[in-house]
Amino acid sequence: MVETSRIQSLRVVASLINSGGDLATVLQRLVLAACRHANWSMGSIMAVDVEHGHALVVVRHDPTLIQRPLPDRWELATSPSLVALRRNEPVFIRDARVSEEFPGYRREAFERDYHSVLVVPMNCTDDDGRPLVLSVVSRAIAEVSEEDLTFIGMIVQLGEIAVERQRRLREETLAAERLQRALEVHTSLLRQALEDGAMATLLPRIRDLLPYSIVIVDFTANLVTADRAPCGSGIADADWQAAVAASLGPAIMKAARDAVDHPVATVPTLFWEVGGKRIRTAPRIDPLTADGETVGALMIFPGAQPYGQADQLLLDGIKHALSIQMLRNVIRFRYENRTLTDLFLELVERRWRDHRDIGQRALRLGLNLDLPSQMIVVGLPDRSPKAVSAAADLHLPVQRLLPLHGVAGTLVAVPAGLVCLIPATDERSQGPVKRLMAQIVRDIAGILQVEPFVLLTGRCASPPDYAEAWERSWRMIRIAEEFGRSGVLDTRQFGPLPMLLAAASTDEVRGYVADSIGGLIEYDRRHGTPYMETLAAYLKAGCRTKACSDLLGVHVTTLRYRLTRIAELFGIDVESPDRRFSVELAVHLSGIIDRSA
Repeated sequence: MVETSRIQSLRVVASLINSGGDLATVLQRLVLAACRHANWSMGSIMAVDVEHGHALVVVRHDPTLIQRPLPDRWELATSPSLVALRRNEPVFIRDARVSEEFPGYRREAFERDYHSVLVVPMNCTDDDGRPLVLSVVSRAIAEVSEEDLTFIGMIVQLGEIAVERQRRLREETLAAERLQRALEVHTSLLRQALEDGAMATLLPRIRDLLPYSIVIVDFTANLVTADRAPCGSGIADADWQAAVAASLGPAIMKAARDAVDHPVATVPTLFWEVGGKRIRTAPRIDPLTADGETVGALMIFPGAQPYGQADQLLLDGIKHALSIQMLRNVIRFRYENRTLTDLFLELVERRWRDHRDIGQRALRLGLNLDLPSQMIVVGLPDRSPKAVSAAADLHLPVQRLLPLHGVAGTLVAVPAGLVCLIPATDERSQGPVKRLMAQIVRDIAGILQVEPFVLLTGRCASPPDYAEAWERSWRMIRIAEEFGRSGVLDTRQFGPLPMLLAAASTDEVRGYVADSIGGLIEYDRRHGTPYMETLAAYLKAGCRTKACSDLLGVHVTTLRYRLTRIAELFGIDVESPDRRFSVELAVHLSGIIDRSA
């Protein structure tokens, strides 16, 4: 009869515990069921905080009518809760009033008028991951049998099932909410990127959405943007942002480009220094692509919170919005620059006829050809790797440098590089312009991994002046390429060669080259011999046999044989200074003429 009654009680307990509600409600019903159906007077559920040495009351059932403050925190040293958890079995105190082992219960037994105490461990935890125990007390001295322990154990097990179900339900609800929020954010970010396209408006939204530290790398603008500092770095957000905008920017840009161009299975470990603090981190680097073109990268620094499905969906939405925003910038700049490029090429190629007409068209595009101007010409070497799709992709990085150096100018993308038209200045006022040119060399070299050619033209006061300055500039760049020079160029670096190059298209200069080394060039072309290469290397090495053989990678005997054949076949002798100068000049002019063609 007793067993039937208890089975019926378990049905009532299961219905009571599983009737819904949050975790606190489930635990409250569990205490009530244990007291009501197992014949205990009062009870509570406590969370055991081992780290801080306390047992904390989570919920309590106390049917007394006397309102009084009750202790909610117990020292583990005076509580049987830790003993029950360690042994994983109930702890029964027959009469707490005479117990020497747990003085805390003995004192409270008199204050709250009870005798027996039963503490049962629960195989579940609270929201903070702390293990739970059920504690019930009896006003009279109770005798607890094995059947009684089994019965209350079954009640506790029903409670454990309800708690675990409630936790899973809460996690699923939160996951669904995160997924729904990620979808809404994805749509919102995409709409904002399409309507606005400004990084300044996207970054605050991203900061509020992600719990991680991120750095946005924009290849199209050569721009690195950061918000909060990496978790655990001990660096203030403001210091981190300042470091990324200054000293760390190039290193982050290079790391992002390397990760995108040469992806590896393992995340690389990076070392940086900010404000005297050395950071060791392994960020996740995801490329940002749009229309099949890599436009940037998103660098995500690991945090305490792991990635989940909702986080990945949210990251995908953020990357999509950033890619679209960067692509919109590229398209806008290319479109705005296209008409300006057409006008500029028409100007320097002398395809215009009416001075007033081209002047008015230039004014509509923001250029005043009636004001004295100078051009900063940026030439890209032919050997540069394909780091960007076209020279126009360098427009944004260089455009950003102009206000930083206090230079007002109009930037134009041309097929072989860039041109910046600036107001004409005298030699003494060109400090900011020269610093700008040096910075252009450094930034483009960081993008292309090879230095460009940068030079400043003379004053252009009318449309015909632009064509002449343009031709002189590219003659200078061809000379620099011939001599293996790059960076900021100056006519004083090359002496009279620009004047010689100016005449390189005349029959006299071509005839001079043909008379000096024309036979050798034609012989190489027909027979595939390396005599021209050998002669150029020998002159470049200062007519030193050992240095030239090392340069060509051939034996000294082979080099001497070639020089003998050159002298025998073509009568070229470079032993005398005058003859050597004549041949060397012909070699240089030959290369320049070939490049011009």
